[in-house]
Amino acid sequence: MVNKQFDAVIFDLDGTLVDSMWVWEEIDRVFLGKRNIPVPTDMDKALEGKSFTETAQYFKERFQLEMSVEEIKVEWNEMAWDFYTTKVPLKKGVKVFLDALKAQNIKMGIATSNSVQLVAAVLKALDITEYFQQIRTSCEVGRGKPFPDIYLKVAEDLEVGPNKCLVFEDIPNGVQAGKNAGMTAWGIRDRQTEVLWEEVKEVSDDQVEDYFEAMKKLGFAIEE
Repeated sequence: MVNKQFDAVIFDLDGTLVDSMWVWEEIDRVFLGKRNIPVPTDMDKALEGKSFTETAQYFKERFQLEMSVEEIKVEWNEMAWDFYTTKVPLKKGVKVFLDALKAQNIKMGIATSNSVQLVAAVLKALDITEYFQQIRTSCEVGRGKPFPDIYLKVAEDLEVGPNKCLVFEDIPNGVQAGKNAGMTAWGIRDRQTEVLWEEVKEVSDDQVEDYFEAMKKLGFAIEE
């Protein structure tokens, strides 16, 4: 029997539910390359936790782009569409974990910095839309992570107190957003550098390599 210490689990999307961080590295390379701009080495850190709109604003200002923020977002969505609908897979153990949570009547939500269009597309492509009672993007709440706004909004939507929510995140600012919301926040292994993973471990309440390990720690009986 699972010790039901949480009434809701809230997931980040990119790098947490789906293996997609490589997509944005490619998009940055192509987008900036078309404009003869090399990708700066500090980009990952500079963009960590920013909403889709905040990221576009950052690009516009840093690279002095003549495009509007909305035009940048449209181009990114168009560039990412094929990746998100045909090439981005689920992270290891996700489907089994979602089924287990559903069986325990634990609510599920998504709190992501991605765009509404790409979130809907990838969830549909991977056939997991039905699991989530609420899906919110940072653009909807006005501030990205590490501010707690998006996690607090999803918890409010789910009608679950923050202290009964478990968050899964792959970046330090994301983990910190969950912690700042008063939730338990676990880090999950992705394609982070070792330095970034050490930062995740420093700020998170616990860490897992994949969702099979998460299930074990939460007391679910599983067969890998």
